[in-house]
Amino acid sequence: MLFAREPRFAAIEAQAGPLPWRTRPRGFPGLLRTICGQQISNQAAGAIWRRLSALPGALTPEGLLALDDAALCGAAGLSRPKAAHARALARACLEGALDFAALARAEDEAAVAMLCALRGLGPWTADVHLLFAEQRPDIFPSGDIALANATQHLFALPARPAPRALAAMAAAWSPARSLAARLLWHHWRHVTGRPLVEDP
Repeated sequence: MLFAREPRFAAIEAQAGPLPWRTRPRGFPGLLRTICGQQISNQAAGAIWRRLSALPGALTPEGLLALDDAALCGAAGLSRPKAAHARALARACLEGALDFAALARAEDEAAVAMLCALRGLGPWTADVHLLFAEQRPDIFPSGDIALANATQHLFALPARPAPRALAAMAAAWSPARSLAARLLWHHWRHVTGRPLVEDP
């Protein structure tokens, strides 16, 4: 359906190779991984995640709250704001403010709102988590700079589209916007010559 609506998507794999189908764990670890990737490069996010996930207990809410700044900011490399966001997420899970079972049942807009209600979680974080961890089929992180750059290049636009314009453009790719996002990230990696890493 996506390729019929927009044939330029169909040509991406011929140039960039097979699309890697990346996923993340559902629940706390997957959302914590997405927090690590906020506003930094893929390579930096991957390095931080490897150090964080190696800390004993870090991938459970209880264990993460037991870690001090020396561990989260020093050993793992999280910024102090991200460490605060990670702790807020852990507390929300323990206190029942975030119910991942309810999140899985919620419609897309409601799920985004549930995540954005938490400290430090904005639309980008919510969308990326729902796309990769929940594997929802019609999510498009319109605030992602790489997606905007890829769209400008693929469609030969005169300027990089702003988030609102990109969201409006992506509406035409529903109900397969998640696939469109994956293909655009794949296209941009190919165009820029960047290595394939776990995070978008």
